[in-house]
Amino acid sequence: MSRFLIHIHSGPENPNKATLGCTVALAAAREGHETTIFLAGDGVQNLAPDHIASVEGQGTGKLADLIPGLGEAGVRFYVSGMSAKARGYDEGLLEGHPAEFAMPPKLLELSAAADTVLCY
Repeated sequence: MSRFLIHIHSGPENPNKATLGCTVALAAAREGHETTIFLAGDGVQNLAPDHIASVEGQGTGKLADLIPGLGEAGVRFYVSGMSAKARGYDEGLLEGHPAEFAMPPKLLELSAAADTVLCY
């Protein structure tokens, strides 16, 4: 199987990209591929409870359905610590998710190790 890295830097202001990245990641994980999501920039907001509850893409689903499904499928989230801090988030953003804060070197490491990197 392949290794996919899904880099989501679009946030709730662009619900179609935010949910499309999650939809593709979920499809890959359900097909048995090793799948990782790296949230950076505005994308870190996608883990915030208020956005999970309200963001829905056109034809790409609701974050409220996608985020829990990703966790159940074994997808690991890495969240840019710098992006989160700049947007006022702390460790609470990670609660209830298979997620941890990471810095740019982790994104580079994951990118180099992936067979395919998709950005949304």
